[in-house]
Amino acid sequence: MESKRRWPGCLLKLFVAFAIVLALFVYLVLVYPMWGAIPRGARGGPVPLTPAWALECWVWEDDVNTAAFTLELLEDYRANDFPVRTVLIDSPWSTRYNDFIVDEARFPEPAAFFNRLEDEGYRVVLWMTSMVNSRNPDTAVQDASDWHRDAADRGYLVGGDHQAKWWKGYGGFIDYTNPEAMAWWRGLQRQVLERGVDGWKLDGSATLLGKTQRFFWPYRKAHAGILTTRRYMDLYYREEYRHGLTMNPDFITMSRALDSPLPLGHPEGFAPLDAAPVNWVGDNKHTWDDASRGLERAVRVILDSAKLGYNVIGSDVGGYHGGGEIPPRLYIRWAQFSTFCGLFLNGGHGERRMSRRTPEELGIIREFSWLHMELVPYMFSHVVAGHEGGPPLMRPLDAKYHYLFGDALLVAPIYEDADTRAVTLPAGRWRYWFDDARVIEGPVTFTREFPLDEYPVYVRDGAIVPMYVERAYTSIGDRDWKGFLALNLYPDGGDHTFRVRHPDDNGRSATDVTMRGRAPLLVRLDGAKQPHILRVLAASKPAGVSLDGVVLDEGVAWRYDPESRRLIVRTTAYSTGEYEIDW
Repeated sequence: MESKRRWPGCLLKLFVAFAIVLALFVYLVLVYPMWGAIPRGARGGPVPLTPAWALECWVWEDDVNTAAFTLELLEDYRANDFPVRTVLIDSPWSTRYNDFIVDEARFPEPAAFFNRLEDEGYRVVLWMTSMVNSRNPDTAVQDASDWHRDAADRGYLVGGDHQAKWWKGYGGFIDYTNPEAMAWWRGLQRQVLERGVDGWKLDGSATLLGKTQRFFWPYRKAHAGILTTRRYMDLYYREEYRHGLTMNPDFITMSRALDSPLPLGHPEGFAPLDAAPVNWVGDNKHTWDDASRGLERAVRVILDSAKLGYNVIGSDVGGYHGGGEIPPRLYIRWAQFSTFCGLFLNGGHGERRMSRRTPEELGIIREFSWLHMELVPYMFSHVVAGHEGGPPLMRPLDAKYHYLFGDALLVAPIYEDADTRAVTLPAGRWRYWFDDARVIEGPVTFTREFPLDEYPVYVRDGAIVPMYVERAYTSIGDRDWKGFLALNLYPDGGDHTFRVRHPDDNGRSATDVTMRGRAPLLVRLDGAKQPHILRVLAASKPAGVSLDGVVLDEGVAWRYDPESRRLIVRTTAYSTGEYEIDW
């Protein structure tokens, strides 16, 4: 009787052991090869050096996709004085996916088109995937079965004639392990790379390598042997970035970081960190809430991506899609959040010509677009430091959706359709970016209202914030400041240093800015010399300002603005770069 009573316990133990073995089998054989391991830190690395041009404002649309409309969109931005450095041309721009032949019905005289964009100072990024399609729903050549079959017969595709259904039709996957396949593929790409294209938007079809009719089997036979889906993804992102750099040393790839909050989605991120110079999250909708993949989802996933170590991250301003128009308040708040992301990407479905938006949207989004551009020296300096092993540009904090943007700025994004926001400031002395007269002592949590033309951004007292200023929209400077490095200084009586990395040589040259004391305030610039403007927060007009021991003339070399409480010192040339400011 005793032995019989023990049987249910034995069966339970056997069942638990079987369940553990089964779960381990499913994870090791099915989940890990497809998704990768839940990260314990950065996978890959160090992060690449993102060129400064990729930190400036991007624009694109995904409703028309023609040369004529691209030029109309850019002219609309120029006419309304919006800054744009990069134009992203999404699909469909080629005759098939992915033959890299420009569809001349959509983009007539492509050589002239690309040359015009280059002559007007734009960078160009083209959309692509690793697919060789047999069927294309929206390109000039819809039936490409002969082209696909020829590539499969030559052994250029992973899994031979295996095809996956994806959002742009049916196709196979180029085999990155086959040298002959790569020679063919690079020959196709040369058609546009030699026209000066500056980057690829690498969309995420590589994740579908293991897709079959009914389930995922995350293994495919390639030229070099069996590939897992995760391994194929890594090859896709790394090989396209590596090859692009051989064509253009300033080349970037824009790839997906995460698309769902951790630990869902691809918990290690789509692109490995060492092949992720620019990243976006998506596809977000023209909504606010997390559940519908709105603004809150974008905020959450961007910060999760930053936790993994991605350095330059953003989202489609206003959301990528969702039907109907983008609500004006949502568009404004999304643009404000994107101002304090490494990637400012205004594009997707919906009206993107700013002249067609409301006057309020046009004015506020223009101001914040210029603020993002002004912050490029600050961002780039941190991006270089991240590339050299420092922390990423965005650093999530414990408070809900709070993060440090570099060392000096704290951002608490507005993610709901409300003007009030609870803000938690950590220990230290902080100032509100849009009204910095008062010091706020942390740690402290408070709730306040943020008008639609302001945003919850706080600057650390003692900060040195390098900027480029070309317009008066942000009230920091004006057009006369163009060509000067503007140093926004917040003296607190302590000693502070900031290394400004200069973008014209990809950060190899630098200027170290040191700020010490309060009365007198000592400012020193060491390293690469640049024309610069000191913009110093000061409660009162100084008694005198000297540079390298020479007293500067008020009204000529410096002035004090009592309304903004700022001392402005303008310098075009200097010897040692030592300022003394006395009160």
